[in-house]
Amino acid sequence: MSYLGKVVGLGLSALALICGLTACKDSTAEQQKAEDQTSKAKHVVIIGVDAMSPDGILNAKTPVLDGLMKSGSYTFNARGVLPTSSSTNWKSMVSGSGPEQHGVTSNFWERDDYNFAPVTTGMENIFPTLFGQYRQQNAAAKIAAVYAWDGFGRLIERSALSYDVAGESDEKTAQLAADYLVKEKPELLFVHLDWADHIGHEKGHKTAEYYAAIEQIDRQIGLIVKAAESADLLKDTVFIITSDHGGIGLGHGGESLDELEIPFIIFGAGIKANHVIKQPVYTYDTAATVAYILGFEAHPAWIGRAVRTAFIGQQEPTSKIALVPTNTLSAPVLSPKAGLYEAAGGLFAADQAKLVISSSVEGAEIRYSLDGSEPTKDSALYQQEVLLKQSAIVKARHFKGPSEQSGTATGFYHLIPQNPENGIRYQYYEGERWQFLPALSALTPVSSGTTYQFRVNDIAKSRGNFGISFSAWIKIEVAGQHKFYTYSDDGSKLYIDDKEVVNNDGDHGTLERAGVVELTPGFHKIRMDYFNAGGGYWLEVFHKAPGQPKQLIKPELLFLNQPASGN
Repeated sequence: MSYLGKVVGLGLSALALICGLTACKDSTAEQQKAEDQTSKAKHVVIIGVDAMSPDGILNAKTPVLDGLMKSGSYTFNARGVLPTSSSTNWKSMVSGSGPEQHGVTSNFWERDDYNFAPVTTGMENIFPTLFGQYRQQNAAAKIAAVYAWDGFGRLIERSALSYDVAGESDEKTAQLAADYLVKEKPELLFVHLDWADHIGHEKGHKTAEYYAAIEQIDRQIGLIVKAAESADLLKDTVFIITSDHGGIGLGHGGESLDELEIPFIIFGAGIKANHVIKQPVYTYDTAATVAYILGFEAHPAWIGRAVRTAFIGQQEPTSKIALVPTNTLSAPVLSPKAGLYEAAGGLFAADQAKLVISSSVEGAEIRYSLDGSEPTKDSALYQQEVLLKQSAIVKARHFKGPSEQSGTATGFYHLIPQNPENGIRYQYYEGERWQFLPALSALTPVSSGTTYQFRVNDIAKSRGNFGISFSAWIKIEVAGQHKFYTYSDDGSKLYIDDKEVVNNDGDHGTLERAGVVELTPGFHKIRMDYFNAGGGYWLEVFHKAPGQPKQLIKPELLFLNQPASGN
């Protein structure tokens, strides 16, 4: 019995069917046309898990998903669309298009309140989704959507549905979907689960609570798969399990890969077994893939393409220009590990720091750099822990075989300077209902002190609505255009020599903004004003000097007072 059978309780006969349709096919059957294989699929079940990141699957205990990947095809490097908000990405997933086409540009979108109209409309005067497109071509089909977030319903043509239910919780949603699957055997069923997103906002992504939420969802996916087995549907059903976005810290909406990358898992009739999808996959490819499986015509306004290479008989794309996939392996892990928003590494109160890199990829080697450059196959080979005796930007990647490689793991390892002149002064303020940065200099600080980094977490706070003004002198070593970045939740502004360089103001989630300033070698005044409107908070400041990588500002370059000329 396969691992999938052990974890979801599938019968031997059902597993034999799965085996016969995937890994256990002989070499002759492997050459059958994909169209012949997909014609056996009469049902599609899409399970969309809000905020389920690749990291969540890799670090949580997910026996059901692990089994489905062994019996199917998958990638952890599919991508959503920008912005990484829920409405925008759910709409893109089911409509085979991006926000430029469908017009859902934020969670504030409503059918009667939007920034611009879609390029075309279908049923219900909204951009056409797979539900409406399938209904118009198959009047007798049973089409269902069961969703834990009722906001999903406004994005689709509900009049196209045979069964339309908003569940009160993930548990009830999964059970409703399983019951309907058994009773009605729909040709198309969409299931939306929401708990991971809820926990991501409340406790944070990459936390023990978040991984526990993924484990709970894994069991609910198992319930739905087992329902299909009990209804004798596995032999002609394709499952697609994916997500709208990932997350970072306590939210999403930004432009990091943590937020943008999503898993895409496809398993069932005609799907290759234990296959890593090499072609690029985008969230809007989901709708096109469903059309390909069920044999209905995709809307001409869709830009998505079916993920055909996941199907038996289909080869990876070939071209005179070789498609070199990136990030086909998980990245190595730097210790200390990355936290909610922060990168790996940290600030070390010692004259040296230990760099430890771990791997979970069998047969892969780790190559790394200490200067912020991208590791290549010729970079230093990691074999044992490295002692860092000065601040370093560590980057590491997995390499395996002739072409497989991972994304880059990045860490900032900073040593506290021994020079007592180094540091940053700060003043802490408290307020009420701030939505934008107040004039902090006109207020009376509650406390003050010194620190080594532009970070909010290092400073004692007593309430949710507060502000901090940081000030120091930064040593500039190279003349030219210097780029500064503020990464903050909520608002921040950065000044160099009393000139505003970066404006990241306002009540918002964790966003990065940047600005450029021409600087000469020597010491320049730097000030960072920050406020939190309530809830989660975060602040980091990055610097990119001419010819150097982007990095957190090194503590040894920050001084409490203006040093004498020549220091």
